[in-house]
Amino acid sequence: MNGTVREITPNVDVETVLAGAQFIDAFRVEIGAAALDAREACTRMVLHGPRWTDALLRLRNILVKPFGLRTSGEGAPAPHGLIGLFPVLSETPERLVAGFNDYHLDFRIVADVAGPAADREVTSTTLVRTHNLLGRTYLMLIMPFHKLVVRSMMGRIVEPAR
Repeated sequence: MNGTVREITPNVDVETVLAGAQFIDAFRVEIGAAALDAREACTRMVLHGPRWTDALLRLRNILVKPFGLRTSGEGAPAPHGLIGLFPVLSETPERLVAGFNDYHLDFRIVADVAGPAADREVTSTTLVRTHNLLGRTYLMLIMPFHKLVVRSMMGRIVEPAR
């Protein structure tokens, strides 16, 4: 099952990561004995994702710009730097939390690396808290793509080359 991405029941402390989150899901991939930490796993997902996800992100940025929504991580607090456009909010070798708060919604991505040395796995958890009609509409519009995008991005943890 190494390399197979599967949806799992989320297992994060929602109140600590993003209190009041209305949406949460999680996906896991087994990485075997691969030696990588949470930052490397998140970097492989975000920066080495499939090219078609880059096209979706460009389209998203064009569509949301008239609404004044964030199209990059600029201006967002990033105590641990950025991975792509995502500000890293906290980090240990086993867990990285990235995301930001915006006018329409707040979101977090949590990358967890766990398991014994020969049987490691990475879990990516997404949490979203909407603030208004725009946030709820935005979340509804991206949901058909979300699971497909996350599954594809997580597949790049095992096979990062583009």
